[in-house]
Amino acid sequence: MSRVYPGRFDGRTVVVTGAAQGIGWAVAQRISREGGLVALVDRAEMVHERAAALIDEGQRGYGVTADLETYPGAESAIATALGHLGHIDVLINNVGGTIWARPFEHYEPQQIQAEIQRSLFPTLWSCRAVLPHLIDRRSGVIVNVASVATRGINRVPYAAAKGGVKAITSALAMEVADHGIRVVATAPGGTEAPPRRVARGPAPADDREQRWYQQIVTQTTESALMKRYGTLDEQAAAICFLASDEASYITGSVLPVGGGDQG
Repeated sequence: MSRVYPGRFDGRTVVVTGAAQGIGWAVAQRISREGGLVALVDRAEMVHERAAALIDEGQRGYGVTADLETYPGAESAIATALGHLGHIDVLINNVGGTIWARPFEHYEPQQIQAEIQRSLFPTLWSCRAVLPHLIDRRSGVIVNVASVATRGINRVPYAAAKGGVKAITSALAMEVADHGIRVVATAPGGTEAPPRRVARGPAPADDREQRWYQQIVTQTTESALMKRYGTLDEQAAAICFLASDEASYITGSVLPVGGGDQG
């Protein structure tokens, strides 16, 4: 774990989506250790184990299961989080991730639809679900997680979805600034993480699919000036900075966190 700043989120209530694994879990841990009260949202039941782990550390956290690919799911998640937290200061939208890796001409139409559903709509729906509450309070922060993969190979539908997340960030920031709400985003590059307990999608089915996946890995590393993948801590650090008062004069911006790959 990178340096923790005790007290940075004291008194803050934070919702982190996609919090059962990967970047979302790293963010939830850091915010909790820095004094925040966190609702961890995921469709995987293991999110409740994660919340219990925070409690075991002497922190506070609540697990919320929901399918954020639908508006009713997002609405339910925000309502449940409000029931636990009382109010919401920060929403961190972290759901998404490539399901398939292949040249665009090899995607089936239903796969394209699934990629957009996975990596665009959870952010769109969650922003919509939380916004009336933040407007009523005339304060709040939304941190979206996009990707530098908007310039990359073998995942055009995912790139389109994450390009949409960037557009949501800039357009919504302009709409809600007068309400005292900031909307920002990070664009992670390739990130090392432990093996996922709940897979995003099927493993490569044959040597050809494995080559397509390896092409992504090679392109991601080569596109980064630092020629390496980042760590979960490096991604969480950027997200937590943007979510905190240290970034109080930043809105509408997307911060690339890709070792020099600007996306």
